[in-house]
Amino acid sequence: MEFRQFRYILTVAQEGSISRAAQKLYISQPSLSQSIAGIEKKLGAPLFDRSLTPLRPTPLGELYLDTARRILTLDEEFQQRADDMLQRSAGHIIIGSSPFRSTYLLSRFLPAFQRQYPSITVELLENTTHQLEELALAGQTDVILSLQPIDTSHFMTENLFAEDLLLALPPMHPLSQHYSLPHTPAQPLPQLPLAALKDTPFITMHPEQKLHSQLYALCHEAGFTPQSLLETRSLETALSLSGAGLGAALLPAPLIEGFRPQEPPCYAAIDTHPQRQVVIAWRRNRYLSHAARTFVGKLKAYCQQQ
Repeated sequence: MEFRQFRYILTVAQEGSISRAAQKLYISQPSLSQSIAGIEKKLGAPLFDRSLTPLRPTPLGELYLDTARRILTLDEEFQQRADDMLQRSAGHIIIGSSPFRSTYLLSRFLPAFQRQYPSITVELLENTTHQLEELALAGQTDVILSLQPIDTSHFMTENLFAEDLLLALPPMHPLSQHYSLPHTPAQPLPQLPLAALKDTPFITMHPEQKLHSQLYALCHEAGFTPQSLLETRSLETALSLSGAGLGAALLPAPLIEGFRPQEPPCYAAIDTHPQRQVVIAWRRNRYLSHAARTFVGKLKAYCQQQ
């Protein structure tokens, strides 16, 4: 077996399609199909069930994928350990991040980091919090930016900072009118009990985003279940829809401070002052290269200075 073949099969499994995998691998579809057929002929059984769309691995395919991931991870760790042993200053880091965290944290941190360490290259993979943790466990990232709670039996973590969670309300909402809520995140914001919103529809985040479960947990503590008007994966969309009058939204303070929708909502704090803890995490027992350790240390120091 060759590393190239491992990457081919892994890409097909990720994309669920030979044609999309070929595009991602920058090879022709006939060449990729021929390569897969050659592997299957050698093994004596198919790796994918081609009757399904998207393609699904067969039991043999699952075994092959698991083995491929472990072998590629060992090769990557060997290269990282060799670089560190030989004290090479260059390195490559794969960082998992949500689009929100990329916009409001990494966009400010990475330029200075790259200037200080020009020989360290950075690759960014963006996805939801749940998917980022899956990518980390599969060995496809070095580190991820995530949130507590996180399974410490599978992850090592370093705390970066805590961020406040605030409310966005439609401008014509009775509470916006009654409390004269501001259209800008002026400090200090008026405080509301979350229970006052038990009859208000919410714009909620996708279940793969931890803000979804945090909203439901906070509402449960306040004695009600939130009415979900619709779900979105975009925090900016939730904020914009709230400003357009569709419903309330629970959102992190950095978004409210940094994003100005065309129709701004009104803002309020919650009287229980909820927060969420932002962490940098990596799979337990994964070897972190010198470049990755440098990134973790510098990002932690940057966040502590803000």
